[in-house]
Amino acid sequence: MMQGKKILLSITGSIAAYKSAYLIRMIVKAGAEVKVIMTPSAKDFVSPLTLSTLSRNPILIDLFDEQSWANHVMLGRWADVMLIAPLSCNTLAKMANGQCDNLLLAVYLSATCPVVVAPAMDEDMWHHPATKLNIDRLASFGNHIIPVEKGDLASGLHGDGRMAEPETILKYIETNFFLTSKLKGKKAIVTAGPTYEPLDPVRFIGNHSSGKMGLAIAKELYSRGADVTLIMGPTQLAFSANGVNLVNVTTANEMYSACVDKFEEADITIMSAAVADYTPINKADEKIKKKEGSLNVELTKTKDILKALGEKKKKGQILVGFALETNNEEAYANQKLKEKNADLIVLNSLNDTGAGFGYDTNKITIFERGGKVYKFETKSKSEVAKDIIDTITQLYYA
Repeated sequence: MMQGKKILLSITGSIAAYKSAYLIRMIVKAGAEVKVIMTPSAKDFVSPLTLSTLSRNPILIDLFDEQSWANHVMLGRWADVMLIAPLSCNTLAKMANGQCDNLLLAVYLSATCPVVVAPAMDEDMWHHPATKLNIDRLASFGNHIIPVEKGDLASGLHGDGRMAEPETILKYIETNFFLTSKLKGKKAIVTAGPTYEPLDPVRFIGNHSSGKMGLAIAKELYSRGADVTLIMGPTQLAFSANGVNLVNVTTANEMYSACVDKFEEADITIMSAAVADYTPINKADEKIKKKEGSLNVELTKTKDILKALGEKKKKGQILVGFALETNNEEAYANQKLKEKNADLIVLNSLNDTGAGFGYDTNKITIFERGGKVYKFETKSKSEVAKDIIDTITQLYYA
């Protein structure tokens, strides 16, 4: 994907500069050529000798020395992408205001290639109004901003401001500039996790869905260039998919509203969430106390999200449902395919070892509305996600 591409990596004075060594190694391994620019203060955090060895090119720091000058105009024309990682708060402010007091800024102002930045700073600096204005200004210039991550910071605090990991940065570059996937630019909705239907302020009706399958599908779609919205019910999963738009919901009705709101513009919708079929008619305002005898709770059906979307589906939209069954699996899957006006149903059975809720693996069978059936062996959920997206691509985007 990046074979023969030219990346101009620009490093500023930030503790996160140490990650640039890993980033260079990954870019070179991907087949791209890397040239490196450093600000003078970046040398305090990482050795130019190390970066020169890894990039196999001399490191550029100054506009000129005693014998030569760095042609900043041609550097910006040489690159397919200029990547500034880490981007310090100081250099961010200078870029936002057009300053040009070092080689990196001179190249930035004359670059004709796309510019991508990965900010890195402490949490309080990141959340300062001036920083937000500067980020917004860079975005208005057409620069690409890789979101910061939350985690341990050099100050000892824990919060927003960490530079994205090298793997995330490389994936962003590949996906946004060099991907030739047929799904690039497609809008996708993925639902994941359970829904919780409250009985009272303490208790709810729910299920054991972990959300792992839906998250894996969202990541796979994003890796192929799709614009992904993940509508996720309550889950213990740590969400780590930069670039995916996350919508958190709790109840079946909230998931219904979120799906209907996003569906009209979606090219692909994959309904992998385990949505409750029933919800209490009345929710108690206070905790229900234990009493003698039984407790009767009257339930009513929740809105059928897949059926509602099937009724709204337009030509060209792809709708995929999931079916988790314990008996008569294939009959129920085919019935669901027809009744919901879906294009595909992904069946998994609780009778299969390693399939169902909570596992890191799954075993699926995909039913297509034209009658074709695709069977797969037990695999990791990330591999299952690839099988699902491969099937969609082959059937509808070949």
